[in-house]
Amino acid sequence: MGCQWMPTYVGMTKVVQLNPIRTILPIQAHSLQNIMESYKKLLLANRAWVEEKLSVKKDYFERTYPEQKPEFLWIGCADSRVPPTDITGTEQGDMFVHRNIANLVVHTDFNFLSVLQYAVEVLRVKHIVVCGHYGCGGVKNAMGHKDLGLLNKWLRHIKDVYRYHAAELEAIGDEQSRFNRLVELNVIEQCRNVTETSIVQRSWKNDHFPYIHGWVYDLHTGLLKDLAMMKPDEDINSIYRYDF
Repeated sequence: MGCQWMPTYVGMTKVVQLNPIRTILPIQAHSLQNIMESYKKLLLANRAWVEEKLSVKKDYFERTYPEQKPEFLWIGCADSRVPPTDITGTEQGDMFVHRNIANLVVHTDFNFLSVLQYAVEVLRVKHIVVCGHYGCGGVKNAMGHKDLGLLNKWLRHIKDVYRYHAAELEAIGDEQSRFNRLVELNVIEQCRNVTETSIVQRSWKNDHFPYIHGWVYDLHTGLLKDLAMMKPDEDINSIYRYDF
């Protein structure tokens, strides 16, 4: 955006001041207009999506309106390239979803804990999927030393994962391979964090559900990699075990 300099005079001295009137080049104005109206594409796409669903099943929305009965809780990364229902081919009502940066399970995160309790105790999901993805920016930044402000506190949990597995990770010479392995180890550790909650342990004792799954999504291939599954009879470190 350009600005015009306008001369003014104080006595016999010319003073140059910045005119607050700004000019917008045509291409900039066009780009700005596109940005302002890009949200309309979402509304149009929504109408097309509704028509598509109704053309296949006329009662598509009526079937899920009364209540939700999802079988899965998805704990995933907030990355826009990893839409959970798309990559799993699931339908509306199949999956209860919680997403955050780097798919973390933090025991002091009341947002996550509320989702977990509702999914397990009210919706009674049978499976919990923790899904990370290769190329995760959160994991990548946690491997570095840059000060990221508030994010430092969140990424600290991934740095802890690195510390737990430092010997394995630092034995990997290739940086990209080390990055990929930390993505995988982070998923496995978050699965363990799920099993260490009283919410899941109580459900394991009473209902023998849910099963905990650790997956990684490959942005290059679109495929999911199955890393781990933890069952109700999982051996949990005694310090994290609750007695009910």
